[in-house]
Amino acid sequence: MSNPRWQGIFPAVTTKFHADESIDAEGTARHIDFQIRNGIHGLVTCGSLGEASTLMLEEKLEVARIALEAANGRIPVLANVSETSTREALRYIDGANKLGVAGFMVMPSVIYVADAREAMLNVRTMAEAAQKPVMVYNNPVAYRVDLKPEHMVELADCQWIAAIKESTDNIRRITDLRNVLGDRYQLFLGVDDLAYEGLALGCDGLLAGVGCAFPRETVALYDLMKAGQFAEALKLYQWMTPMLHLDVSTKLVQNLKLIDVLAGVGTEHMRRPRLPLIGEERKAVEAIVQKALATRPVQYQSVA
Repeated sequence: MSNPRWQGIFPAVTTKFHADESIDAEGTARHIDFQIRNGIHGLVTCGSLGEASTLMLEEKLEVARIALEAANGRIPVLANVSETSTREALRYIDGANKLGVAGFMVMPSVIYVADAREAMLNVRTMAEAAQKPVMVYNNPVAYRVDLKPEHMVELADCQWIAAIKESTDNIRRITDLRNVLGDRYQLFLGVDDLAYEGLALGCDGLLAGVGCAFPRETVALYDLMKAGQFAEALKLYQWMTPMLHLDVSTKLVQNLKLIDVLAGVGTEHMRRPRLPLIGEERKAVEAIVQKALATRPVQYQSVA
């Protein structure tokens, strides 16, 4: 397998629902098309932001199918694998492979806090079953499992592992990975409000959250950084940062779906136990987004 060398902006897309909590296929497809038309380079379905924990396996496959049809070959569609057992993960991978996804983002372990030996074997097993490029999603803050640079060295012989989504809150990890592994893996930064820092340290792309509602602005940040226009990129990043902080929250789904509504690109429907924000919590998010919309840089504005 040749490494696909994924790079750029890969939003972790939200899953759109109707008011009765059923999947809104048309709304999901429309939102994906909006992002593609505004320049994103790839996408990942049914991650944390996509409310994977509330979806049955068959529903996750349905979302992958919707995304593939909406993308229509324009960008790679990756399916996130976050099952609670290796057995179920392999069943999901088989189904998504039959749909024709370009690759997978895999979680080393969810719910169960696996040690490094268990997590590495789980990743290797999923990658070998996939027989397609895999991005390892490392998020020790939220999921308490940490595959460190030395563990990724051990996994480097697995030809299917192509990339890492690094979501530690320790930005030093990017340099440590590069120093130890060179260009063996593509590195994606998975923390919205460390996007500038990650790109400055040589990340190949971003797994974006707020980018779902502001795709062109997020692509512009990436393009400016890659072109070495750091001062212009910094101004854009500073404009975005108050919204980017909303992604780093236990209520990231509620926050970002409210951003979708305020930006006019989606609905707020989600699956319980999540509920839309209310009261002061809602007002605080609204104030942040309304200020961002009022000061939005015209030259980078997403087109509806």
